[in-house]
Amino acid sequence: MILEYFSRNDEVVLTGISDFDLTKTFECGQCFRWDADEGGEYTGVVRGKAVRLRNENDNIIISCSVEDFELVWRNYFDLDRNYKEIRELLSIDDFMLKATEFGIGIRLLRQEKWEALCSFIISQCNNIPRIKKIITTLCREFGDRFEYDGKDYYSFPSAQKLASLDEHHLAPLRCGYRASYILSAAQDVSSGKLDLETLSKSSPEAARSVLKKLHGVGEKVADCAMLFGLNMLDTFPRDVWMNRAIAEYFSPSFDPAVFSPYAGIAQQYIFHYVRNG
Repeated sequence: MILEYFSRNDEVVLTGISDFDLTKTFECGQCFRWDADEGGEYTGVVRGKAVRLRNENDNIIISCSVEDFELVWRNYFDLDRNYKEIRELLSIDDFMLKATEFGIGIRLLRQEKWEALCSFIISQCNNIPRIKKIITTLCREFGDRFEYDGKDYYSFPSAQKLASLDEHHLAPLRCGYRASYILSAAQDVSSGKLDLETLSKSSPEAARSVLKKLHGVGEKVADCAMLFGLNMLDTFPRDVWMNRAIAEYFSPSFDPAVFSPYAGIAQQYIFHYVRNG
């Protein structure tokens, strides 16, 4: 697959790209810092940079320079991966054919490792609007402020910044017992006890084992951090929705390995389908 784009008036225009639906990608539960306006244009912050995306006919318009597109957004949106081929590989039965067709356009974002881990620690036993509210407050209180298009935005606070705080500093977040989990993880990352970059190069079994040693991190949060932060695409997070889908549509002996090496992408198609299909 060859990605085609051109520059126009400080924007990058993606032409002829398939499998990139903005709403499905940003609203499927994998990320929490993208918001749409009434016209369906999304604005998000990644690695201290803000950007807007919108549809224009069959094109996607990204409000950035070519330099930033190549440095940040091309990789972040996983634009060099052929999702059409992956959907065909995952369509192993009638249910998966329906799920992949319904989910056409979902892409797995290549999120920053610490942000993904922290975000999914916040996500446990929580709903998406509340998760987004907590993360917005976290960034406003402890991230770095910058201006974009005449408005103030905030970077995701580093592990080093959060590691220097106490639980009372996180009171504005109203995140309850999760405050101690956030601070403990930040301290481990900041001290080097947990090296997420090195962990991303290990096996899924090793990564899961290490992450589950973190205070308050169970298998589901560990798997989400692996899939969405460490880019371990064969990871298959399971929550209530997924367990229902597996019980209804698969055999009792179901093994996510049937979707290898893209079990994580299969999980997103299934999750999106059972919640919205």
